[in-house]
Amino acid sequence: MRMRQFLLLFLLITLTASCAAKRNQLSSPNGKITAEVQATKGDAYGHASLTITYRDGSDKHTLFDNLLTGMKTDRQNLADSLRLVAVSAANEIIENYQMITGKESNCSNHAFEQVYRFENPRGEKIDLILRTYDDGVAFRYRFNSTIDQENITHEATTYPIAEGVNRWIQPYHIDYEGFYTLTQSGVPDQEPRRNSINGLWTYPLLLEPHDSLFVLITEANIQRGQCGSQLTNTDDSTHYRVHPADDALPFTGTWVSPWRVLIIGALSDIVESTLVTDVSEPSKVTDISWITPGPAAWIYWAYNNGSNDFQRVKEYIDLAAEMQWPYNLIDWKWNEMGNGGTVEDAVQYAGEKGVKSLLWYNSSTSWNGEGAPGPLYVLNGKESRVNEYQKLNEMGVSGIKVDFFNGDGHKEMDYYIDLLEDAVDHRLLINFHGATLPRGWQRTYPHMMTVEAVYGAEWYNNRPILTDRAARHNTTLPFTRNVVGPMDYTPGTFSDSQHPHITSHGHELALTVVFESALQHMPDRPESYRSLPQTVKEFLSGLPTSWDETKLLSGYPGEEVVMARRKGDRWYIGGLNGSDEARTLSFDLSALIGGNGKITLMKDGAEERSFEIEERSVPMGTDTNIHINCLPRGGLVAVIN
Repeated sequence: MRMRQFLLLFLLITLTASCAAKRNQLSSPNGKITAEVQATKGDAYGHASLTITYRDGSDKHTLFDNLLTGMKTDRQNLADSLRLVAVSAANEIIENYQMITGKESNCSNHAFEQVYRFENPRGEKIDLILRTYDDGVAFRYRFNSTIDQENITHEATTYPIAEGVNRWIQPYHIDYEGFYTLTQSGVPDQEPRRNSINGLWTYPLLLEPHDSLFVLITEANIQRGQCGSQLTNTDDSTHYRVHPADDALPFTGTWVSPWRVLIIGALSDIVESTLVTDVSEPSKVTDISWITPGPAAWIYWAYNNGSNDFQRVKEYIDLAAEMQWPYNLIDWKWNEMGNGGTVEDAVQYAGEKGVKSLLWYNSSTSWNGEGAPGPLYVLNGKESRVNEYQKLNEMGVSGIKVDFFNGDGHKEMDYYIDLLEDAVDHRLLINFHGATLPRGWQRTYPHMMTVEAVYGAEWYNNRPILTDRAARHNTTLPFTRNVVGPMDYTPGTFSDSQHPHITSHGHELALTVVFESALQHMPDRPESYRSLPQTVKEFLSGLPTSWDETKLLSGYPGEEVVMARRKGDRWYIGGLNGSDEARTLSFDLSALIGGNGKITLMKDGAEERSFEIEERSVPMGTDTNIHINCLPRGGLVAVIN
């Protein structure tokens, strides 16, 4: 019986492969997106590629034509000379899952999946696993080693992007801290950071191949033994090839690549998409009762070395207690704490105030030489790490921030996973800084609360560049970096650090809603928060940092954004003006209000560093369009009950 079933399955696959080329298509559940596999059959060999199209009514747009696929190892060429030998039946994937962090609490992984098997002249095979979603396409590779250990040396996946197409791209830094620049070519503009790596671009890459139709390119589901990748167009500025971080990635047995992810649609589809977590491994944490999102007081922005001062740390603990924020982060150099107390004293003091403590650590993989801040070398080895985690449990610490990682190679990725997996047994929340991009770990390891990987507000400490670029930068990030996962930008700076900000108070407040991060680190000084209007303080005290639903109400990268996020029965709206000129932000509340609504508006006052507070009622059946005048680099927050 089993042999009969096998023969029937084999016959089905073989017949599918021998059908006309139109059968090598896979469409999304709603029929708008189609991925077609282009490949030779029979005795001929050649490249395998994808053509991806988008249909909007009667209009059909080609997004990618001849998107090359394939892999190479030091033993096998599974890219240049392939023929299609089998195609599986299409399989419908329907999976509902819950997230306790992020932009959406109830998520749906709904797709069609098909497997295409290719063979090279030596009979070596590679599978292209293809999925189509209503909001995009995902694909990955699967193949076997021919000896005990092989090394992956090349990925052929190449995205063709023609000159003249709008794209928002960021040169690659190992910490992903740069600016997304709007360009119509593959040539970088003058980059403000000198340590970018020539010829490489970070994920995600956002492009607009047709008016109001966008594609965001990224990757997801990095697992143990895999490396991250970047994009390179050094060979041809119109072709962006996937460039694995490891020149030689070792593997044995069956190897499956991370997912190559294309989120497709209007800007609202891009921003609201959960495709990165849809394709990622389900949660490995069974008991999630200890994982609680929330704001945290943060000392570093105002006082770089403040965590070595017990009295200063107490001020921030008092602030967290006063603002009803559940956490306080004690940053670098806490191992040198003096001025009346130790870190143990600080954690105990916080506990007495009802505040949970988070502690900073150096990953000791990048900045670990003379002058590097500590603690150093306590998390790298398994035994040392578990011992340290146990000490944190005994102290009453709730989580850690690990900083200064060293790229996207497989050893570094394994280290991230080690940190995450060992933290589960000790119920420690994790925050990665100076780190790689989120690639779906927020689903697999829900205690990974946030990741930096952004040119955030801490740069007001270091260089003056953010002063002039912040408004445009802040209105680009919701469409790029923050789409793929939590982003520890540390929003809401109402006073100044070493370099001033020229965004308005309304703009800074709106960042706390527009930017998603399960741990939202509040960076300003205690006296700055205490000087805010009572309505604003109450808003910050009750600020959610994980969301049930997210909707983009309006916006365009680098110009403006209005984001609505729901927690329970309350909507929070953040609006940003990315321009140096005054602008009216307009948005429609009809999708948010089912009946009568009461709106609290916190918007720009007459001056940049002031607020105007307004209460409005929106009776059922009336005009739900809202128009708010914003200052240059201004913004607004609205709360709807």
